[in-house]
Amino acid sequence: MRRPVILTLTGEKNLSQELREHLAQQGFEVIVSFRDTEALYLFKETKPDLAIISSYRDDSWEALEVARWLRQQSPTTPVILIVQESSEAKAIAALKAGVNDYLKRPVSYTELLASIRRHLSGFLGKAPEDNPASTEPGAGLDLLGETPGMRKIKEYLVRAAATDCNVLITGETGTGKERVAGLIHWHSSRRDKPLICINCAALPENLLESELFGYERGAFTGASWSYPGKLRLAEGGTVFLDEIYEMSSYTQAKILRVLDNREIYSLGGKKQIPLNIRFVAASNQDLEGAVKQGTLRKDLFYRLNVARVHLPPLRERRADIPLLLHHYLQEMNRRYDRQVEGFTEEVMELLLGYYWPGNIRELKNLMEALFINLPSRRVSFANLPESFQLLQENLELPQGEREKLLTALLATNWNKSQAAEKLKMSRMTLYRKIEKYEIYSSREVTGHNQVTHCNKV
Repeated sequence: MRRPVILTLTGEKNLSQELREHLAQQGFEVIVSFRDTEALYLFKETKPDLAIISSYRDDSWEALEVARWLRQQSPTTPVILIVQESSEAKAIAALKAGVNDYLKRPVSYTELLASIRRHLSGFLGKAPEDNPASTEPGAGLDLLGETPGMRKIKEYLVRAAATDCNVLITGETGTGKERVAGLIHWHSSRRDKPLICINCAALPENLLESELFGYERGAFTGASWSYPGKLRLAEGGTVFLDEIYEMSSYTQAKILRVLDNREIYSLGGKKQIPLNIRFVAASNQDLEGAVKQGTLRKDLFYRLNVARVHLPPLRERRADIPLLLHHYLQEMNRRYDRQVEGFTEEVMELLLGYYWPGNIRELKNLMEALFINLPSRRVSFANLPESFQLLQENLELPQGEREKLLTALLATNWNKSQAAEKLKMSRMTLYRKIEKYEIYSSREVTGHNQVTHCNKV
């Protein structure tokens, strides 16, 4: 079987050398180019399996032109773009240019290799999601996002995973807490041992204790055999406790004892059983508030809250939406053997402006719904599920949104581009909201340059 061929284009010799060394070590054949014209010639002649384009300094717009040309030459060859500076505008432009993935410097080779393997999964065989051990730890469990906040979170996760401390993950439903728990496990020294996930909200209280700690034969009516319990099944590995606030105070006390003593008693058991496990816990609730209300034990909270990771909602990292949309678009293309190329500008603007109460999970569910009966190669508004269209038409804006709009417009002297940037939304979204609330400036009504309040209360 021949080695996959990757063409790289970068104006920096150091980066080119790094790319060549890292990719060659992973078994790829690498063709290096330093000039646009040379890269275009090599692309035609060698027909690589994948191309990597790296912008130098702030020339990412020129790099996009190269990506667009490559896409015209070969619509099926994956193109990965590495940029110096990231922004929502550039992310959208990259998606429109047909770029398959969009990474920010400094390059994370774990992310880059995971991206390459995803896009060459048909060539290489199993994708990293199916065979995590075939790549670097966690390579199949990417935490997608290139906003400054997400990059800090990813860097912190790697450092926290390298220790053996307990980790507490917080964030709204659908922000990826279980995925983060997987990343922590795969980047830790325990990655070759089990990762056991326990949803505390899904198990009835009368079953939670026996599921966690196990039981001996005859411990209760119906216990016809012994069961080791999920904590013992995770020996040497990691236990992920999701929605920990759902545990009763009794179960919380028993978990606290495990954290303190690293040993358990199974139900009906007469001897202590030592445990070597790491705890990662998560919740979508205000745990500090739960401690004050007495529904979560203070001592348990402090034992778990050693390394703290808070995942922001999708509406606070809108620049990552194009990246996520493209990732799940490619995933659905592979799953359903389709060739959907992207989104119309109208749909992209709409999705960027949507509030996403269900966060990444809602975005992924939307992408799956699109592939039920998708008639065209580009997703248009008509292709969106009817429920989503109706939801968009009747979208209730967050309380106080009108006042925020007016404040931003006044602060920028009615410069809508600056106001949209200040509010972290697209210009089209800003226009729709201005129209909804009938917010006008005097210059729009009379042609003068004074700014006044809107005429709708």
